[in-house]
Amino acid sequence: VRVVITFVLCVISAVGNLAVLWAASTSHKRRSHVRILIINLTVADLLVTFVVMPLDAVWNITVQWLAGDAACRMLMFLKLLAMYSGAFVTVVISLDRQSAILDPLAINEAKKKNKVMLAVAWAMSAFLSVPQMFLFHNVTITVPDNFTQCSTRGSFTEHWQETVYNMFTFSCLFLLPLAIMISCYTRILMEISKRMTKGKASSKEVHLRRSKNNIPKARMRALKMSIVIVVSFIVCWTPYYLLGLWYWFFPEDLEETVSHSLTHMLFIFGLFNACLDPITYGLFTIHLRKRVKRYCHSATVLVESENNTDVTGSFRCPASPLRQRREGGQGQESFRGAGQEEMDRKPSCYGSYLTVRRNGREEPGQSSPDSMI
Repeated sequence: VRVVITFVLCVISAVGNLAVLWAASTSHKRRSHVRILIINLTVADLLVTFVVMPLDAVWNITVQWLAGDAACRMLMFLKLLAMYSGAFVTVVISLDRQSAILDPLAINEAKKKNKVMLAVAWAMSAFLSVPQMFLFHNVTITVPDNFTQCSTRGSFTEHWQETVYNMFTFSCLFLLPLAIMISCYTRILMEISKRMTKGKASSKEVHLRRSKNNIPKARMRALKMSIVIVVSFIVCWTPYYLLGLWYWFFPEDLEETVSHSLTHMLFIFGLFNACLDPITYGLFTIHLRKRVKRYCHSATVLVESENNTDVTGSFRCPASPLRQRREGGQGQESFRGAGQEEMDRKPSCYGSYLTVRRNGREEPGQSSPDSMI
């Protein structure tokens, strides 16, 4: 059952994360620093998808290790690299959101800062994973039968040494990232609360682009997305790491109390985090949804040309009848949503979008500096 569930998660995670990576990498819009963060977290999730998940599934099928000593060392290195990178990139996202809310005027420097933080995150992930290549190796038992396993057996002369190493890994992999995330979002919530007490903006034009707490809507959307990413990381991995903490200090008690199947299921629940991230991107990322809608439109047009129908499967691409208009005099701007006549002229999968009219000439609305993708 565990093997089947792991392979199912692997397929779901691969499809979702590859779709996000394709959408974020091939967009013709200017690459925002938030999109760069999403791409890096997607790469980390793909490492989990293509290294950790298949390794766990195949190992549970074979039981013993059949891939050789070199593969043992390399795969254990890549496994920890994948888990470190996911945690550290999530920390970078938290630090970026903290900077965006607490110091919004430094938006132009955010891209450079994020590149540095991402480079440090990946470098630290690789550096902290290197010991795996020296600790893990093939261990073969000849009595009663030949049985080979990829293990740390013999790498530590004392049990306390292994406990110290495991605690260090646990701290770097979970406790330290958790502390930084909590600190970042505590400061963010305090700042938002402070701004909300100053009152709401009086200009209607401001309300079009800003939320009630006087923070740009694109920035608030990115903040909400990052909060969901962090919460899903904490919820998915906390049970497994707490169980590991119990095992490192009281292994005999754990083996008597907790079944191996529960340990396996908690690890699978942690891997489920890689499947949740692309869903989160889709819920909070406007441009990613638009690319999916354009794909929906292309599929609809293809089916219409063959079957003369407006429906593809169970999906229908509705037009948005929304119209908002603010007329102004010379030199002023007028805002209007996509009207029904545009829909009748050109069938498509529209979401509501904003068009700007300057002195009688229409221009498509530009994404803000803090746009999502």
